Amino acid sequence: MMSLPFYQRHHEHYDRAYRHKALQSTVSQYQKETKNKSAVYAQGSTAYTRGSAGYRHASAGDFSLESSAAYSHGSSAYDLESAAYSYGSTAYDHSAAQSKRSAAYSLDSESLSKSSAAYSHGSESINKLAAAYRLGSESYSLGLKNSNLMIEDQSYKMSPKAKRAKQNFMSEGKENEAIDYSVPIFTGREVSISGITDTEEERIKESAAYVAKRNLFATGEGVSVSKVAKSTSEEEHHEKKSRKVAIRESAERVALKKKIEETQAFHKKLNQDSLLHAPEFVIEPRSHTIWENQNVKFHCSVAGWPEPRVTWYKNNVPINVQAHPGKYIIESRYGLHSLEISTCDFDDIAQYRASAMNVKGEISAFASLVVKRYKGEIDASLLHSGTFSMPLGLGVTPHGYASRFEISFVDKFDVSFGREGETISLGCTVVINPDIKRFKPEIQWYRNGVLITPSKWVQMHWSGERAALTLNHANKEDEGLYTLRVVMGDYYEEYSAYVFVRDADAEIPGAPGAPLDVRCLDANKDYVIVSWKQPAVDGGNPILGYFIDRCEVGTTHWTQCNESPVKFARFPVTGLIEGRSYIFRVRAVNKAGVSLPSRVSEPVAALDPSDRARLRSHPSAPWTGQIIVTEEEPAEGVVPGPPTDLQVIEATKNYVVLSWKPPGQRGHEGIMYFVEKCVAGTEDWQRVNTEIPVKSPRFAVFDLAEGKSYCFRVRCCNSAGIGEPSEATEATVVDDKLDVPKAPGRIMSIRNTDTSVVVTWAEPPDAKELVGYYIESSVVGSGHWEPCNNNPVKGTRFICHGLVNGEKYIFRVRAVNAAGLSEFSQDSEPIQVEAAIAAPSPPYDIMVLESVRDSMVLGWKQPKVTGGTEVTGYYVNYREVVDGVPGKWMEANIKAISERAYRIQNLKENMVYQFQVAAANLAGVGTPSQPSQPFKCEEWTIAVPGPPHDVTCSEVRQGSLVLLWKEPVYTGRSPIVGYYVDMKETEAKEDRWKSVNEKPLQNKYLKIGGLKQGVSYVFRVRAMNQAGVGKPSDVTSPVVAETRPGTKEVEVVVDDNGAISLNFECDQMSPNSKFVWSKNYEPIEDDTRLNIDTKGGKSKATFKDLGEDDLGIYSCVVTDTDGVSSSYTIDEEEMKRLLALSHERKFPTVPLASELAVEILEKGEVRFWLQAEKLSGNAKANFIFNDKEIFNGEKYKMKVDQKTGLVEMIMDKLEDKDEGTYTFQLQDGKATNQSSLVLIGDVFKKLQDEADFQRKEWHRKQGPHFVDKLGWEVTDDCNVMLKCKVANIKKETHILWYKDDREIMVDEEHDFKDGVCTLLISEFSKKDAGTYEVILKDDRGKDSSQLKLKDTAFADLMNEVCRRIALSATDLKIQSTAEGIRLYSYVTHYVDDLRVGWVHNDTQIKFTDRVKTGVTGEQIWLQISEPTPQDKGKYTMELFDGKTVHKKTVDLSGQAFDDAIAEFQSLKQALIAEKNRARVVGGLPDVVTIQEGKALNLSCTVWGDPTPEVSWLKNEKSFVSDANCILKFESGKNVSFTISSVSTLDSGKYSIVVKNKYGTEISDVTVIVISVSGQTDTVQGHDQNNVTVSKKKKMTTGSKRKEREKKEETSATKETPDINEICPVEKEKDTKSNQQAAKKTGGKAAVAEKVPQHTESLDKQGKKPLEKTGLCKPPCS
Repeated sequence: MMSLPFYQRHHEHYDRAYRHKALQSTVSQYQKETKNKSAVYAQGSTAYTRGSAGYRHASAGDFSLESSAAYSHGSSAYDLESAAYSYGSTAYDHSAAQSKRSAAYSLDSESLSKSSAAYSHGSESINKLAAAYRLGSESYSLGLKNSNLMIEDQSYKMSPKAKRAKQNFMSEGKENEAIDYSVPIFTGREVSISGITDTEEERIKESAAYVAKRNLFATGEGVSVSKVAKSTSEEEHHEKKSRKVAIRESAERVALKKKIEETQAFHKKLNQDSLLHAPEFVIEPRSHTIWENQNVKFHCSVAGWPEPRVTWYKNNVPINVQAHPGKYIIESRYGLHSLEISTCDFDDIAQYRASAMNVKGEISAFASLVVKRYKGEIDASLLHSGTFSMPLGLGVTPHGYASRFEISFVDKFDVSFGREGETISLGCTVVINPDIKRFKPEIQWYRNGVLITPSKWVQMHWSGERAALTLNHANKEDEGLYTLRVVMGDYYEEYSAYVFVRDADAEIPGAPGAPLDVRCLDANKDYVIVSWKQPAVDGGNPILGYFIDRCEVGTTHWTQCNESPVKFARFPVTGLIEGRSYIFRVRAVNKAGVSLPSRVSEPVAALDPSDRARLRSHPSAPWTGQIIVTEEEPAEGVVPGPPTDLQVIEATKNYVVLSWKPPGQRGHEGIMYFVEKCVAGTEDWQRVNTEIPVKSPRFAVFDLAEGKSYCFRVRCCNSAGIGEPSEATEATVVDDKLDVPKAPGRIMSIRNTDTSVVVTWAEPPDAKELVGYYIESSVVGSGHWEPCNNNPVKGTRFICHGLVNGEKYIFRVRAVNAAGLSEFSQDSEPIQVEAAIAAPSPPYDIMVLESVRDSMVLGWKQPKVTGGTEVTGYYVNYREVVDGVPGKWMEANIKAISERAYRIQNLKENMVYQFQVAAANLAGVGTPSQPSQPFKCEEWTIAVPGPPHDVTCSEVRQGSLVLLWKEPVYTGRSPIVGYYVDMKETEAKEDRWKSVNEKPLQNKYLKIGGLKQGVSYVFRVRAMNQAGVGKPSDVTSPVVAETRPGTKEVEVVVDDNGAISLNFECDQMSPNSKFVWSKNYEPIEDDTRLNIDTKGGKSKATFKDLGEDDLGIYSCVVTDTDGVSSSYTIDEEEMKRLLALSHERKFPTVPLASELAVEILEKGEVRFWLQAEKLSGNAKANFIFNDKEIFNGEKYKMKVDQKTGLVEMIMDKLEDKDEGTYTFQLQDGKATNQSSLVLIGDVFKKLQDEADFQRKEWHRKQGPHFVDKLGWEVTDDCNVMLKCKVANIKKETHILWYKDDREIMVDEEHDFKDGVCTLLISEFSKKDAGTYEVILKDDRGKDSSQLKLKDTAFADLMNEVCRRIALSATDLKIQSTAEGIRLYSYVTHYVDDLRVGWVHNDTQIKFTDRVKTGVTGEQIWLQISEPTPQDKGKYTMELFDGKTVHKKTVDLSGQAFDDAIAEFQSLKQALIAEKNRARVVGGLPDVVTIQEGKALNLSCTVWGDPTPEVSWLKNEKSFVSDANCILKFESGKNVSFTISSVSTLDSGKYSIVVKNKYGTEISDVTVIVISVSGQTDTVQGHDQNNVTVSKKKKMTTGSKRKEREKKEETSATKETPDINEICPVEKEKDTKSNQQAAKKTGGKAAVAEKVPQHTESLDKQGKKPLEKTGLCKPPCS
């Protein structure tokens, strides 16, 4: 649509001041869309009709804008090469080429050239290519409302014409008057024109056509033209068109239209051949519905350049021919494309798409395929040969799916009632047949006929089977008639039900209900008019008014807009901020308080209407570009004229709304308005909007004095200035113009259903702007009125639901408009709520049950709809059928018949008859059934019986039902001996019938079980006599095996008097329903054995004397319901049970839950008790001991609790004299019972001892005592913990522990916080066996507990200790030593009672010197010395705890054995080297201090194999023997060092070095010589001199690095020395022995000698033999 200035779009105004100078710049907005369509502009509106071929002008014919556009200005000819241009792709006739050179009008010419586009005064013919207008005919309107509007208001349509001739308008009553016309031309600015027109020539053509079209229709009403004033004296010329001329013109129009279409097609082809263009489907593929196993082929034809490429898709997935060889064949030849699908099956049901693509774009066309399987009897060869056609009656939907869809609703939602704020859900199961999975239904929900869309208030869900609608937060706006529509292609079905929403509970008692339906009207930049509907509930007090609240969108702050309540249901809200959006709500108020707020309105923006319209009408342009025509800047300003048609369109006590039309004289630019007011009768005008003028011709005036009269006027303004004011309005009184409506009349109530009533009324007189009506109901006599609806309903009829059946109601109605609620209407006549009755529907399935020469017996099925009451009878009609021509209907019976079988007498033999049956009830006779099929009246001579009839289903449940029937009327040649029942699923084929019973039935009923829940079944019955089985009965109506909600069963009841009765209850009864009892499905006629009593919805059948004659099946059917029925079977066993129960009720006993029993209480008291199942408040008990009644007193405490049925007696102490029999006797009304207990002999003695023990125990527990006696447990650390649980402990309580009567001292006192006392015994062994005792004592007493841990008890404990130790054992590890291989495991703690065994390769190991076991600390080991390959294998350590053997296994084979052997060899060599290396065994001290001149004699022993070499060093230098110092080495082991007389020069450090092939060792001695004169005694090192011996710092030749490498291994095995290690040296002699040896020498020499043990010498001398050699532990001493 061309975008026009706002004043042209909204105010129906055209400005004729624009010139044609911009003719070339005005183009169509969408070229491609409008080339073949016409755009008609009428009255300046933006609406135009596209594609119009012509417009009729009276009877003169029509014209085509697509063929020409002619215009004239005054009497001069306007020539733009031609006055006829084609709009779109217009072609000119070659024979009319000369007409392009002339386009003049001739006022007196008689005819026009065939090629010119002109108007002629008095012309008789019109050119084929011209658009002829017969002037002077009746004005016509195309989409306009008033045909003479523009003629009457000239100033409203035309601006002053300074440069134009005076215009005259034609009269409506003149015909065939040729007059000239003048039309304004719009001026506009081209904003974006790129890519719209292809050539300048087309641009000119398009512009001319557009301007011509607008000229023709600018005046609005058809073609309104002005006369050509040739001279003042010229007479008007009239000419009437003849019939011949009209026919000729009609033929010319047809030829012209055909020529135009051919030319357009020609130009279109030229364009396609010469330019690139997008693909276009010439022939689209069509949908197919075929039979299974047939082939199908889709065809399509595509045009486009370059040639498009076509791809086929199945359900939007490209079809891969290679992936399905032979299935699909795709061909493309000469623009014709095809897809062929072979041997179709159900998997081929899909939507297929052909997609064509080239560089200019892509286009797709869709087609659907439906594959069907024929169910009828048909030759399959016809299907496969492809010669069989689809049966008639099957249509194809737009989606391509065949046949009709049967849509039904199951589990439908009913009339619903809710309350504001609650969640209401509506749901319905939809069943569609046929079910095509790829074709999904469209689910639509409507409220009061308006489509509902999902929102925050409404949610919709479709599961594929069930449609649901949820109102999350119900409001009264949600009340209404809800309709579910299910659409499948061309078919749809609907289901509707009403939803009622009541007011939420008021926060203030007596406050009114919330208003509803808040809406925003006439929003402007600073005000909004808010409207609402009044609530139905006023809280018992009249509503005083309403408060309006507003809230800016995006905030949560609500502001009250009015200080005082307003009664009018519309209110202008002012003070809004321009550009912001608001929401509103309304609250009602009465004298009790303010109601809850209404639901908020939709958001509304505070904008000027013109700005809002501009924002709304600014759509995004298509790809071809966008043309926006705007106002052109004025060359010079024009002061606007006054507005017109100013009027008051709404007046209330609070505001007045004005409306006007823009002025005719307005200039080039937009205008704005100022509104002025004055009190009526004065000229004191005041401007209302002083600050900002308004842009829209609508304004609300506030702040007016109520009751005063005002006048209003409006001025226009623009940049040129302020114009003259409009005419003032008439005096307007500030008051409500809208009156409260009057009360409705003629209210009537009509029965509808058993819970609803239809109410009708008459509309109140002079009603204006009615919103709707509120209906209220009241139970007659109650005086309390309840609203029937909470949302005003339109119309004068409403169904009031939710009424109580059987109650009498009256109704009243009141009308609602914005001014308020009317008075109530008069009350309706009282009406009792009962279901309305109607005539029944027609019976059906008429069949012949018997036929003789002159009569026939008919049978039929009862109507599906009984009309709300019982069917009272049937009427049968018949007619003769002669040669297929039916005759006149005749009545077969005058009096109604009650049975569904009737014999028609006096028929003609061998005559063909048709029959029809009509049912009757209290409402009258229903519609007769459809005529039956023709039956011939002839004698039946067949031997077998006729069909049974009246086959019905009863007692339908989810797994069973009861089938009933009546015997055939025609029994055949012999009596009937039985019946067969057949059944099948409803949808199954005819060959799926199966017999229910194998043997013939004697009864005319059968209970059929084994049905599938939810499956629909049909049944039929066949009778049999001696001749055989007869014809089957009519098939029953489909029955679904399901138990309906609320289904109840017959119950058997035996009352307190022993009466036996069958009871049945029904809550689905209609007013005319009855209970019908039957025995064995036959009506009960003998009332001597059964008494039937029915009250309301309950019926009871009481047996007078139940006996064998009463055995059978008793059933009860409730008439006029949806099959409510049930039955109860009384067989012989059930009869015996009922009779026994009846006897028990007649002669009752008090039932006992438990017999008399005795028990000992905590304090040693004895309690006798029994419990009855039930006792009344009058029940009493007698207590008997040894046939004497005992009573409540000091010894006996008696109690009877009627609520629990408990009867008890408590004795403080049981003495010897209390031995005997105890009896409790109960009496409750006429019911009695008793129970006894005998306590004598051993039974009494045992009870007495137990009572004494319990009494003592109770006394014991008054002080500190043991709850759990002393016991033991083994901890995870394999320690033994003695523990006991105590109670009644206080701070002063002491605990003492004893073993074998000797107190065990405990380090700390126990705090008793956890109530457990413990004693921990670590490393438990045999020495800990004994008797343990623990004693609790304080000032209240004491208690003790003993535990004997001897013999068996000790053995059990040790077994547990051993078990815990065994469980703590680690996995076996492998360790190599110098002697061999050691296997070991660690335990938490080891005791001797734990027996250890070793197994090698499943053989018990016998221990020898080479293989031995032992325990070192917590290590259990197996030592294998000098291992050999025979020692390989699996080793198992077995730990026996006395009961169980625990095993640990290691595999010493393969790489593990090789690694162990290698390490053993290495350690063994290291040990040999260590044993044989050279070393100083002992004898040299660390330091020797000696006086000068004395003799020094030092000796030591060395060892090594081979014998070591000995050398000496002095101060790290080589030192040899000389005269003063003698060095000796004797016997390969004794080394001596002698200085006969020492001097100070002999002081120093002396080192002896011993060496052999296994190593070298150095031992140092420091000699200190003290200079002392005059002393010549010989001093021995230990006799007279202080000899300080320090640890020798001897170092072997082994490197320190090797020591570090061996250190870790040595430390790992240090704690477990080999028991076979042999010390390499003897134990050293102690120091005293050395001293004694020195004394024996006579003290002649000082000898300092020390021979320590081997291990000690190594440690003290700083040697690290284990680190060097890697042994497990140093050699033992």
